Amino acid sequence: MPKVKVPRKSTSIDMTAMCDVAFLLLSFFILTTKFKPSETLAVQTPSSVASKVAPQKDVTLVTIDKEGKVFLSWSEDAPKSDIIEALNTNRNLGLTDGEMKALAKGPFIGVPLAQLKSLAAQPADNWPKMKLPGIPVLDSANNEMVDWMRAIKQGFTGIKMNLLVKGDNASKYPAFKGVIDAFKKNDEMKFQMVTNPEGVPAGTELYRKNMSGQAKAEE
Repeated sequence: MPKVKVPRKSTSIDMTAMCDVAFLLLSFFILTTKFKPSETLAVQTPSSVASKVAPQKDVTLVTIDKEGKVFLSWSEDAPKSDIIEALNTNRNLGLTDGEMKALAKGPFIGVPLAQLKSLAAQPADNWPKMKLPGIPVLDSANNEMVDWMRAIKQGFTGIKMNLLVKGDNASKYPAFKGVIDAFKKNDEMKFQMVTNPEGVPAGTELYRKNMSGQAKAEE
């Protein structure tokens, strides 16, 4: 008696559910990933093993680039208009309301006082592309950071200021000295150094904050 041949059945797996899960995961990571924002002033900071995250509110940031040029910037909530107005009054700069408003909206300040008017006349978007000379700090008789720090303290009256210094690895000591001298002359000696974290375990809160652009700071 001949054997009955059982017809072969093709095996098929329904991948619909797996594809749905894959696309859901992909969508989740695309929507939740936060890329590190680009820096307006490129500075290669020294490394450290400090674990303190730099504050993000009420910040005055002094940046010293590799050429020793000094720049000032503030967090969004800082009283920038009050600072510019105080500087204008203290040094009798003759800035108009429109010029002070333009300077307060700019990403940073990096020119001598005599050039503030011309800086205010430029669109703020162009400032990072311009070759600015920085705030003069090397001449002890004309260290303009002293005037800036005086105005900053006036602007932050009644507000706890977080003073940060971010220096490039290649910048020279005289620029740092000029900045610190300006702090001393205004009795402002509590500040934090912004450094580049090293050895931070991936997945930790500090790692995530670092990747999102929240740099570390050391007092």
